[in-house]
Amino acid sequence: MAAVEAAVANGGLATVDLIAEFLETSSPRAAAALNLAVDLGLLTLDGAAYRAASPLCRFTSLADQKAAVLRIVIEGYRPFIVFRDRLVATADVSLAARHTKTLCQLPADRDEIKDTLISLGTYSHALVTEGGGNYQLETGSLDNMLRTVALACTDLVAAEARVRIQLGPAAEAIVSREFVILPLADAMIRAKNHDGSGAVQAAGNAVESHIDAIAGRMAVALGTATGIISKLNKFAATPRRLPAKLIHVGTYLGAIRNAADHGPDPDIANASWQIREATALEYVYVACSFIAGTIGIERGDPPEI
Repeated sequence: MAAVEAAVANGGLATVDLIAEFLETSSPRAAAALNLAVDLGLLTLDGAAYRAASPLCRFTSLADQKAAVLRIVIEGYRPFIVFRDRLVATADVSLAARHTKTLCQLPADRDEIKDTLISLGTYSHALVTEGGGNYQLETGSLDNMLRTVALACTDLVAAEARVRIQLGPAAEAIVSREFVILPLADAMIRAKNHDGSGAVQAAGNAVESHIDAIAGRMAVALGTATGIISKLNKFAATPRRLPAKLIHVGTYLGAIRNAADHGPDPDIANASWQIREATALEYVYVACSFIAGTIGIERGDPPEI
């Protein structure tokens, strides 16, 4: 589920290497997580990368939402359904895994199948451990999980509406909903739920996507520039495409994003920056103002900041 979250945070597309770095794990384990997400219908393989394939992917930013999404998708995942049915019939997880391997023609060995399906079941609360290696079906209603996702959907709609207001009519009509508006809405929800670092990263991705798009429209060659600050510096070269004050606003956004994303900082004795809740929320609003201001310059409107 963290692999799906990473793909969404990266604009809906991720490679094995990116996921391995995001999860701080090996490439084989990252590939296994991505391939399982494909089997569950959350991602799809797109060349050498993986792309978000379900609207449910949008609701993987919080722990309870991850569990709810997984619970919903495994209800349509045949290996888990077979395993659960055989577990009820045999009361033996090893035997249920062996039956599942045979009936679903799975290439993995029995123990790997058992461990994976038990992990899916317990994380999503579809299975409850009784101790001693015994499990029973969770007796609660799936309605609770559906309600969690429904509430998350309501939050996302409200956040998107707020972002559109902050951007203003001119900007919201031009920027990408997929790569700018929705990541900003996701960032607003993360800020509200005390995930400051996640909020900054999501909004930072939206800002960088906007910079990429406006560079194309303004004929600014980004070359090998990476990140917000490096790319914005290209707009300052002669002939200048963006005024210095807007570039300075963008530099602030780049600096906060680097603090949230780059780990230990030698300037503070190799400690890592913690993102304050207020900073996270302010970051989203400043990002919206920066995007609106650059769109205004592009359109030739009276300058606003």
